[in-house]
Amino acid sequence: MNGKREYGDYQTPVDFAEKVCLYLKDYHHIKPSAIVEPTCGIGSFLKSSLLFNANEYYGIEINPKYCEICRETISDKKVNIINSDFFAFSSKALIKDKREILVIGNPPWVTNSTLSSLGSDNLPIKRNFKGLKGIDAITGASNFDICEYIILQLINEYRDTNTVISMLCKTSVARNIFKELRRNYINFSSCDILEFDAAKVFGINASACVLLIQLTDEAISSDICCVYDFEKPEILKSQFGYLDGHFYSNLDLDTENFDGRCCFEWRQGIKHDCSKVMELTIRDGTLQNGKQETVHIENDMVFPLVKSSMFKSPVIHSFSKYVIVTQKKTREETKHLERDVPKTWEYLNDNVELFESRKSSIYKGAPIFSMFGVGDYSYSKYKVGVSGFYKQPLFSVLYSDDDRPVMTDDTSYFICFDSYDMAYVAMLLLNSEKVQGFLTSIAFLDAKRPYTKKILERIDFDKIVGSLSLKELMKTEEKLNLSHYVTLPMYDSFKSLLDMGQLRFA
Repeated sequence: MNGKREYGDYQTPVDFAEKVCLYLKDYHHIKPSAIVEPTCGIGSFLKSSLLFNANEYYGIEINPKYCEICRETISDKKVNIINSDFFAFSSKALIKDKREILVIGNPPWVTNSTLSSLGSDNLPIKRNFKGLKGIDAITGASNFDICEYIILQLINEYRDTNTVISMLCKTSVARNIFKELRRNYINFSSCDILEFDAAKVFGINASACVLLIQLTDEAISSDICCVYDFEKPEILKSQFGYLDGHFYSNLDLDTENFDGRCCFEWRQGIKHDCSKVMELTIRDGTLQNGKQETVHIENDMVFPLVKSSMFKSPVIHSFSKYVIVTQKKTREETKHLERDVPKTWEYLNDNVELFESRKSSIYKGAPIFSMFGVGDYSYSKYKVGVSGFYKQPLFSVLYSDDDRPVMTDDTSYFICFDSYDMAYVAMLLLNSEKVQGFLTSIAFLDAKRPYTKKILERIDFDKIVGSLSLKELMKTEEKLNLSHYVTLPMYDSFKSLLDMGQLRFA
């Protein structure tokens, strides 16, 4: 297929490409000897970069129709248009004058999983290119933007040279690139982000930027990435990067330092990818599924469910949604359900085609009706959970009045407790003004999911209890419109729990 979606095809308007090139020339005084535009499309950056008067120009494009357009509209003899797949091509080998190279462009804004779902061949060789380990390597953490892959390939190809890389991309991609520069010990003297209005330029709703990296042959790197507004590049908006070995989303914020290692194990909720069958709602006293069918099954495997969008109260103990949980732990055999809960087994088999059509690799070779993200921790009586999606995180105590374990979905996270009081204290600590301020310094609020397990794992409760008084917890209760409940003995018991060091739920 050759649709725009397959290629992540957002052609850069020539006037915007010209603004980028003028910025590089006037603000950074770049004088490239050679210019490369990988995935050049109809050649907007190639045309605009002629103002540099470089000795060599190379445009690489997989679409032959776009190559024809480039050849027809760019008459300069120094410009070479190459019809090739970027993933199997080295542009550096073509360049004769390597004194100062400018690699500029707008790579595809699409993920590898999207291309796979479209049946596209326009993909890099499938591999774990970031060297992820364990669960991250087989789940969503290994999904990546093709744009990110291309930029990292370019960085690796041109490393240890005086090359400037200037790429349009999503802001989240730019931040990942900065981290990868550091993680892979790439020599670079600066990394800047210039945010622009993607709705105005491309007509899409996305946080976007011009990523500008100055590679170098000197053994140096920068701890900081500077963020500017493309329309006002002289004004520094913010800075993110590393301080004392820790990564911060905003180095300009003056917040309490609660950075460390969380003594509680943050868990992700259950994943089943079959909501129409597995998620149920009570209507008129009966269970109904997502297909509006009445469901008659045993109660043994039906549990209250708090989805990410439902974290709207600091204490949640009444529910409108329920979920069928088929396993006690991941990849546990499920055939016993036929004997133990025959009605549930029949119901699941009546919808077996939906389970068999699930595309995620985590279900391959797993028992029928398998789920993911289940374990002993899923059945904890008390949890403190949070949605990964909201810019202002609200941590909630989760429990059921009938003592049934409360489940969450896989876009939310939780820690486990044996008593309501300890869960309640943890909830107040996490919702306190100081901790909320700290979280804004380590999370990117414009990300699709600002709060992830990696972010939450940095919350050091030992540092928090050393900083927050009982009075501050009571103030948090007031802010959350809760009746006074926390006491000094409760808080002391929580501190003792931390001292015991027996917190991680198996």
